[in-house]
Amino acid sequence: MKRVLGFLGVAGVLSACVTINIYFPAAAAEKAADKIIDEVWQLQNDAKEPAADTQKK
Repeated sequence: MKRVLGFLGVAGVLSACVTINIYFPAAAAEKAADKIIDEVWQLQNDAKEPAADTQKK
């Protein structure tokens, strides 16, 4: 019985040490980051333009 419990304990410890790594393609991640940055700049530019138009009038 002790032997079975010892085996289960060792199996539990070994299974807890498993690491799952997910690798994303670097090009796809960079393209997604560029898209997000472009969208943020677009929003900032859109927010600044109406304020500039009201000051000219």
